This record gives sequence, structure tokens and C-alpha cells, in this order.
Amino acid sequence: MPHLPEHLLAGYRNFMNGRYLTESGRYRELAREGQAPETMIVACCDSRSAPEAIFDAGPGELFVLRNVGNLVPPYEPDGEFHSTSAALEFAVQSLKVKNIVVMGHGRCGGIRAALDTNSAPLSPGDFIGKWMSLIAPAAETVSASTFMTATERQTALERISIRYSLANLRTFPCVSILEGKGRLSLHGAWFDISTGELWVMNKDTGDFERPVLE
Repeated sequence: MPHLPEHLLAGYRNFMNGRYLTESGRYRELAREGQAPETMIVACCDSRSAPEAIFDAGPGELFVLRNVGNLVPPYEPDGEFHSTSAALEFAVQSLKVKNIVVMGHGRCGGIRAALDTNSAPLSPGDFIGKWMSLIAPAAETVSASTFMTATERQTALERISIRYSLANLRTFPCVSILEGKGRLSLHGAWFDISTGELWVMNKDTGDFERPVLE
């Protein structure tokens, strides 16, 4: 009996006979010299919005951090366990990435949970509820709007949460200092699962706009 689900083993066979076969030299180079991606992506765990697929990235091109709701907590050097902050620290301080992109997406379950304050926790620990409380003030404001439909509230908070994460990124000294020196750029993006559209945040206005693809 296999120790992995058969569909995973089948996918691995396809990988070895396809992509790895054509890019084996690149993989050997990465193994020998290490990774040096220029871009970090902070994305959601959602299986429908994989950054490597959306940006057609090859091996070693993106340093990807995924968590529920693509959130970045504020800088808190309190001695506790901070996986998102650890990944950010490694990307900025060790890999010296030049770009950090916070990418949200449509129909996000984490954002839906933040808006539905009446939903029961999935477990006694309520880890999702605690995590999504990072954007509680925005969720409360958006939920109170009776002029928007449920879908509009969902999309609004998905995009607002990206701005929250960008603001929290700037609370990390290593990020704010390098951004001030022009050595690190922060970006926001939102992906629509149903249409494949990518919306990019305008740094000057905060609005999300469709990029012109030539």
C-alpha cells in the first residue's frame, strides 16, 4: 500500500517525466548554488490561488509564504512563535528579496469567516478566529455597511485586508528601512478565481486596477 495518495504519486510521475526532465539543469543549479528569488509572495492557503501557477513561475523564482487570508501580523518581538514573521525575516534579511507582493483572492474563506461573526469556531482553539481578528476593525466597519451586498462586502474586505498587511509589513524595521532606501518594494494584488483576472494595487491611490497586458 503506498504511503502517499495515489493521485499525488501520479502527479509526481508526471512531474519527473515532464517539468523536471526539461528543467533538471535548473534544479541541479539551485541545489548547488542555493536559491536567490527576487520576489516574495504572501498568499492565501486556498488551493485555488497558487502563486506559482498564476505567475507561471519556474523553480527558484518565487519565495512563497501562504497562510489563511494572506495576512501579515504587526512586528511583535515577544519571544512567541511567529511563522509568518520568521518567513518574512528570512526573505528580507537572508535572501534579500527586492519585492514583496501581498496577493489576496476572491471568495476567500478566511475573509468570509472574519465577516461572519456569528459563526461557531471550528475547534475549541478557534485558531482561525484568532488569526482573522488581525483585521477585525475593518471587518466590523465593512459588515455594518447596509449599502453593499454580501458579495460586495466580501470583495471589499479582501482588498482592504491587503492594505492592512502592507501597513503591518512596514512595522518591521528590516522592511521599512530597506523600503526607505529604495532597496525593497511592496506591492498589493488581488486574484479573481472565477475569471482569472489579476488586479494590482495602485501605490498612490490604493485602488485596484487591471494591468494592461500586451
